Amino acid sequence: MAEWSQTWTYLDGDWHEGNVPIFGPRTHAVWLGSSVFDGARAFEGVMPDLDRHAARVNASALSLGLKPSVDVETMVGLAEDGAKRFAPDAALYIRPMYWAEQGGFMSVPPDPDSTRFLLCMHETPMPPPAGLSLSVSPFRRPTIECMPTDAKAGCLYPNNGRAITEARARGFDNALVRDMLGNVAETGTSNIFMAKDGVVLTPAPNRTFLNGITRQRVITLLREAGQEVLETILTVEDFLDADEIFTTGNYSKVVPVSRIEDRELQPGPMHAKARELYWDWAHA
Repeated sequence: MAEWSQTWTYLDGDWHEGNVPIFGPRTHAVWLGSSVFDGARAFEGVMPDLDRHAARVNASALSLGLKPSVDVETMVGLAEDGAKRFAPDAALYIRPMYWAEQGGFMSVPPDPDSTRFLLCMHETPMPPPAGLSLSVSPFRRPTIECMPTDAKAGCLYPNNGRAITEARARGFDNALVRDMLGNVAETGTSNIFMAKDGVVLTPAPNRTFLNGITRQRVITLLREAGQEVLETILTVEDFLDADEIFTTGNYSKVVPVSRIEDRELQPGPMHAKARELYWDWAHA
């Protein structure tokens, strides 16, 4: 069994150390999937876009029929308080979460009045910007008609997990996942960008994947720096022909892709610019 890194969880008005047991066998979220979460980061003394992550978990709760109970300002304050329990230079993952304890009619819909909240914080280092390899997944992203794709909901992640597991079984780090029309949506864990002939391109949000907070931030920073960024429909063939590819996500921020299928790539100038702009902004 893997050893847990240092962890603190705010639950029911107090902080608790370690992996706190919170679910019972009749908890609605356990057997019917009514949970949402978000992920922010603390690293190098900064917590970039923490307020936006707090706002998004509240929006996710509403999308899943839950009742958010903690406002953004309070959530940010809790995270700042929790960070003091770790070493000043610790890199942390900050995970606010809502879930339903009970269900409504016939137990299937969550009972919003049974919604509970926690904020979990644990140490996890920032991955270095080493290149990752991607394989095209046979699995697809669902549409909004099939799943709550407008929420960061726990029930969406088994699909991502099987895409990554399938890719790793074939020797890749992660999966390039398409939507139901066959266009590129994201990777199994992050948003995806490519560059071609000096232009940065990324899949346009179409309600099959989350329009990530780090994704939005990087697009804004690149455009403010004078770089053309297009949000558009992109195919696997577009990515196979790209000059460079990189990903954005809360956990790793900005990371280059070094291989897609059997094609080797090098980290390029657009990745370097995006990463530098993000780090400068986060520390500003």
